[in-house]
Amino acid sequence: MITMQRLFKHLFSPAWLMHRRFPAAVLTDIQRAITTTEREHGGELRFVVEHALEPWQIWHGLTARERALQVFGQLRVWDTEANNGILVYVLLAERAVEIVADRGIARRVPQPQWDQLCVQLQACFAQRRFREGALLAVEASATLLRQHYPAAGARSNELPDQPVLL
Repeated sequence: MITMQRLFKHLFSPAWLMHRRFPAAVLTDIQRAITTTEREHGGELRFVVEHALEPWQIWHGLTARERALQVFGQLRVWDTEANNGILVYVLLAERAVEIVADRGIARRVPQPQWDQLCVQLQACFAQRRFREGALLAVEASATLLRQHYPAAGARSNELPDQPVLL
């Protein structure tokens, strides 16, 4: 069901605000953190921020989780040899955070652990600590991956490390 409050949040969440919250310097910091931590575990991390959903998506009741699953597929995060992709998805208009783990990682790290991390990130973003929240997402994901999905020797980087703004 569509709510007017949710629709207004998305209609009045301009893209320029996303760029203010995640400027080039912050995106560079996120990319560096991903590149560095991926040497220490067996996962592939993607970080995506979307400023708002389209009105028709709101009208059809698309949730942040459903949108994260769509983005997971569109960016081919699932397309790794070991099924080791992870998507950290931020829907800025709602300050919603979703983490989608591919099946290789999901077998080792249960969803409730990712959900706990999402709550922490939402708290950071609610306090307008966007850089800190993003870097927390990368480091906390890396901690879980080092514990449950350690690096097995030399490996290739199968997914780009650059954050994506939608």
